[in-house]
Amino acid sequence: MILIADSGSTKTDWVLLDTDKTEVLRTSTIGFNPYFCDSKLVEKEILDNQELYHYKDKISRVFFYGAGCSSKLSNQIIEKGMTMVFKKAKILVDHDMLAAAYAGYDGSPSIVCILGTGSNCCYFDGKNIRSDMPSLGYIFGDKGSGNHLGKKVLTQYFEKKMPKDLSEKLEDSFDVRWDTVKNNIYNKPLPNTYLATFSEFVYQYKEHPFIKKLVEDAFVSFFVSQVEIYPESKTCPIHFSGSVAYYFQDILAEVMQKLNYKMGNIIKKPIDSLVKYHVDYLL
Repeated sequence: MILIADSGSTKTDWVLLDTDKTEVLRTSTIGFNPYFCDSKLVEKEILDNQELYHYKDKISRVFFYGAGCSSKLSNQIIEKGMTMVFKKAKILVDHDMLAAAYAGYDGSPSIVCILGTGSNCCYFDGKNIRSDMPSLGYIFGDKGSGNHLGKKVLTQYFEKKMPKDLSEKLEDSFDVRWDTVKNNIYNKPLPNTYLATFSEFVYQYKEHPFIKKLVEDAFVSFFVSQVEIYPESKTCPIHFSGSVAYYFQDILAEVMQKLNYKMGNIIKKPIDSLVKYHVDYLL
């Protein structure tokens, strides 16, 4: 049996295929980003999932694509945890950027972007991806992502630049006392995921002129910092995966039109298209 997984920092989607490539089950766990978790957590969370536990000794191959899985050292953290569970399986761990490229592929070269909890970009020729800059993570990079939107909202709030009506709504929806926010960012695990929770507020009020401008500026920052460095970006379609791209696609399309980029596919959850790519091209 073959197990395929697409993991962001927040959530992992799993699909299990039988030997004849038919789907047996799909399930989900927390996200496994090696920058924020260790092998023991990977092992524990998979074993705690009853469906994966039931089939663990019948799985012969695992294809795992995850946020942060961009180096041999990072990949080994995930691989070690899964090896403790799927002891009979050959395990491949690779970057979620490759999963996004596979999922968005429509037969022609493209620029592929992830806009979810974090953000990233690459060029995909149909077989291989080319990354012209590293993913800089939630501190230095992740422009246009959920955690970037959350960071911008909190900054505007604490600097008292947010309109009063929005500030009051934010206070009604979240605990935005500075000590609470500071503790979640500096002392608790998964600060990037915590910041991304504020993107729900951004989505709820995305028609408000202040919020819409905030989102537009975040997307412009993404294209300037991560997309325009690719010479192919002005001629190839640009495909997207991730919840931010999906839920803010109207604003994203407006920004792309202003910057003269060509919109491609927008995929909320890459797992379905990822499985299809494996069935059609890899298995």
